[in-house]
Amino acid sequence: MPTFIPDPNLGMPLVRQFYEALAAQIDKGQLKPGSKLPSVRQQAREAGVSTMTVTNAYGRLVAENYIEARAGSGYYVTSAPPPALQRRKPFVGRTSVDSLWLLQRVYEDDSTLLNAGCGWIRPDWLHIDGVRQALASLARKKSAGLASYGTPQGYLPLRQHIETLLAQRSIQAPAHQIVLTHGASQALAMAGRALLQPRDVALVDAPGSTNFFATLRSLDLRLAGVERRVDGPDVQALEALVQRHRPKVFFTTMHLHNPTGSSCSPTVAYQILRLAEQYDFRIVENDVMAGLEPPGLPNLASLDQLKRVIYVGSFAKTVSPSLRVGFVAASEDVTEKMVYQKMVGSLTSSELSEKLLHSVLVDGNYRSHIHRLAQRLAQAQNDVCDGLEAAGMTLFTRPAGGPFLWAGFPRDIDVQKVAQEAVSEGLLLAPGLLFYPDQRPIPWLRFNVCYANDPTLMRFLRRQVDAGG
Repeated sequence: MPTFIPDPNLGMPLVRQFYEALAAQIDKGQLKPGSKLPSVRQQAREAGVSTMTVTNAYGRLVAENYIEARAGSGYYVTSAPPPALQRRKPFVGRTSVDSLWLLQRVYEDDSTLLNAGCGWIRPDWLHIDGVRQALASLARKKSAGLASYGTPQGYLPLRQHIETLLAQRSIQAPAHQIVLTHGASQALAMAGRALLQPRDVALVDAPGSTNFFATLRSLDLRLAGVERRVDGPDVQALEALVQRHRPKVFFTTMHLHNPTGSSCSPTVAYQILRLAEQYDFRIVENDVMAGLEPPGLPNLASLDQLKRVIYVGSFAKTVSPSLRVGFVAASEDVTEKMVYQKMVGSLTSSELSEKLLHSVLVDGNYRSHIHRLAQRLAQAQNDVCDGLEAAGMTLFTRPAGGPFLWAGFPRDIDVQKVAQEAVSEGLLLAPGLLFYPDQRPIPWLRFNVCYANDPTLMRFLRRQVDAGG
């Protein structure tokens, strides 16, 4: 087949150009059923575009039964492509890009969209080979947890291994003070139920995780946002909110914060703990990026040793989100409350997943994988920061790793309108208002550097800036 060369000056996203051209060739019979398409890398190289552009175009053709992906072989035209009149839905805005829309669609495998603001690390960057090896090893064992509920606190060998990992971060947490959970989301929800009552005020990072805000609201809690600065939570704002609301809990992320990518300085960390002692509130520290942060940054849990800090971790960002294994480490009295909440909500967590994760973690390749992933994310941060600045965007900070990046337009702009227009061009953006508990309109966006290094995205943003952003 002749190589299709897209035109970046056409005013149409490159993904859409590829998709339209290939679909038209199939409709006209120029590409026969059973014929093989060029590989993603070959197509990208010959056309002078990114592999992500070709992957997204191929993905939409697969979704609409134009082509099929054969494992280990490549992409082929299907034996019965759909009639032209029944094919492809247009790239139009599905609905208003609000928090409900994002929550409903953020995890959909929509290959028609470049999900530049999503919350996960690219699957091919994760430790999938380690999971495959662990699966094969676990399948050969007679007692693999295939027919048992497990225990309320979770698989003991995994808790003991987490105890060792936490000790390496200077956090002393015996295995009996660790509770395994169905991901960090369950751990955070359990903390909310264990420590708060309906209509209590919960302090949260602002901006912060829109999914987590929804979780807390489902518990009938009121949210107050502590403004995030480059060096961590604004301590003066935190103290003012504490004096006003007298909260029981502050939920925060110290390092590689979602969505800003920023990390907390030791000075700010000590000031937060001083306020917690002075005003008698607890801190839930969400550290799902552990292992990917720059060396030498202390956690609140290491400074406090779990007296007032409840420490939440996960392996979704470093191993695989499909395992859904997280944990919480806390003082003995809080641990008892967390176990109770876990049993009320789900009895136990999956011992099969916990055994599988334990096998992955004790394998000698896990440590080297974490090192490679941290380096890869740090490089991606540099590349995307350079691209956004070249497009005229303003950076909140240049993160030293992790997947998240916070960038804004140089002047006021209707970001909601921009996000809607982006959807019509095959781009899924994450507007800043989604990450504030009060949904305030601000000209900022969250980017995921695993996906955002794309020329189509940068050209779109440049046009928005030039048009008055």
